[in-house]
Amino acid sequence: MYIKDYRELPVESSGVDGLTVRWAINASQGASNFAMRILELEPGKSSQMHQHDNEHEIFVLAGEGEVETLGKVHPISEGSVLYVAPNEGHQFHNIGKKVMRFIDAVMFPVILPK
Repeated sequence: MYIKDYRELPVESSGVDGLTVRWAINASQGASNFAMRILELEPGKSSQMHQHDNEHEIFVLAGEGEVETLGKVHPISEGSVLYVAPNEGHQFHNIGKKVMRFIDAVMFPVILPK
């Protein structure tokens, strides 16, 4: 079993200005099917428009923002849950005044957008 306070995990750059990632669970803890990340998006910042070959699930822990997909914009905030289908383009925007923090679960292999 693996148990850790997420605040003790290293904060890594995602390669996108204002977006950081903490790898909560991945292969180094023995996970063979999924990875779990905690992402933080600074106020006024956005992720890149990107897509994944596999589905992924998201739970918004804090903050408020929007997710853009297929030309539509949807509001999200603390408590929102999202399912992103395989190859569905999506982009996150933090429109609030505080950090937007969310959990992201993705299937292996995890390929990060460049």
